[in-house]
Amino acid sequence: MAIITNPVLPGYHPDPSMLRVGDDYYIAVSTFEWFPGVQIHHSRDLVHWRLLTYPLTRTTQLDMVGNIDSGGVWAPCLSHAAGIFYLIYTDVKSRKGAFKDTHNYLVTAENIEGPWSDPVYLNSSGFDPSLFHDDDGSSWLLNMIWDFRKGENAFAGIALQRYNRVSQSLTGPVHNIFKGTRLGVTEAPHLYKCNGYYYLITAEGGTGYTHAVTVARSASLPGPYEVDPDNPVLTSDPGQPGELQKAGHASLVETQNGEWYMAHLCARPAVENKCILGRETAIQKCHWTQDGWLRVMDGPHPSINVEAPKLPPHPMRMENDRDEFSSAELKGYWNSLRRAFGEDWISLSERPGFLRLKGGESMQSMHRQSLLARRLTDFHVEIETQLEYSPEDFQQMAGLIIYYDTTDYAYLCVTHHEARGRCLGIIESRHGQYDELLTERIALPEGPICLMATIHNERLQFHVASIDEAWRTIGDVIDIRHLSDDAADYIRFTGTFVGLCAQDLGGRRRAADFSYFDYRPLP
Repeated sequence: MAIITNPVLPGYHPDPSMLRVGDDYYIAVSTFEWFPGVQIHHSRDLVHWRLLTYPLTRTTQLDMVGNIDSGGVWAPCLSHAAGIFYLIYTDVKSRKGAFKDTHNYLVTAENIEGPWSDPVYLNSSGFDPSLFHDDDGSSWLLNMIWDFRKGENAFAGIALQRYNRVSQSLTGPVHNIFKGTRLGVTEAPHLYKCNGYYYLITAEGGTGYTHAVTVARSASLPGPYEVDPDNPVLTSDPGQPGELQKAGHASLVETQNGEWYMAHLCARPAVENKCILGRETAIQKCHWTQDGWLRVMDGPHPSINVEAPKLPPHPMRMENDRDEFSSAELKGYWNSLRRAFGEDWISLSERPGFLRLKGGESMQSMHRQSLLARRLTDFHVEIETQLEYSPEDFQQMAGLIIYYDTTDYAYLCVTHHEARGRCLGIIESRHGQYDELLTERIALPEGPICLMATIHNERLQFHVASIDEAWRTIGDVIDIRHLSDDAADYIRFTGTFVGLCAQDLGGRRRAADFSYFDYRPLP
């Protein structure tokens, strides 16, 4: 019997929207402030998955320069009707305080790999939008409603409004079809029609350790919706630290053979409830009861090992974790912060065989950082690169960074010191507090320099080597449990990235050249 091993998308892959079209399965996940926007993963058996494409690759589709940490793309929804793929997403511009500026957009494509259209603006009344296509040919937008008023429930219910696919606009009245259950924090609506009912799947309980999947149903689209008496249908057991935590925010798919599966987000604590990898995606098998309610097969708690559907196995070819920057295009797993890839700051052609980063703004900038990074997907890993860089002053830096957001990162950087010349330092930001972790910066010889980071759960160690020299350990072990959703005073939603960056705080855009990047999972 084939087994699905969870999480199927390890590392920062939250808010899965799962879709089947023919024999192909897709999962779209949130990308927040990272560019390109929305990852779409592909499978043919629900066991093997690979990153297929990003639909939001142009600034005309997604302009995030200036977006706050954990803003940007929230909770995409992928759907398909009449030969067209529809992708709905929120671009969150503000989220702290009473107000949230959450703009909802729609892009379309005839092919899942694009080209995807420029966006159609929908509304801004709340986040987590989804599109439901009824069997009468109509389409309907759902989203949670945000209520900023004092004394009111901020999660004010689920809005339903008709979407006209011809005019590409919302039309008709807005219905509040579901106010939620006692768990509260009702969000992430998805509608399905089955067994003569409309089934509304929502996330409740907040996106932390009390997260849950709840179900309600109605014989008519606008309601009223009857709450499942056994809700939640899926939630984690915080008393089982070795299991999947934070289970919630789900979507459903029916296989070609009539089997049902649920994709949901989850998280795995590295230590003391700190989920350094971020929120991940898992899949559970489901069934319907005789009285027409959805149940997770081994629920209500998520399982790591799940019976796979009765489909032919279909392994996927994955991209190599070592990138020698010999191609004309970046590998699919690379992301940048907030801005699109452009020759004004990143190049694979100016020096063939190298990645060139032109120095940008500081690590705390929400505008134009020159940072290229990939998700941390393993608890135990080595990351290595080789850098050629000749900074002229202390405002110029480049190197290897372990990054959560503008307030939390650890950075092994090559820079310049008036007395020591080219030198090596470690910069850390912990909850927004800047620090330098070496008692004094280490002078470096001229020529290429190799940088390495080893991560074991919450422990990070940096290393350095000149060409043809043995590795030297640099600095003490760094505790990186602050690189997690769970370590902040205000809730945040992404995960740890590892990557390369360059800064030129004087504005001269001093370039740094990287000859390779090697990501090596360890036992």
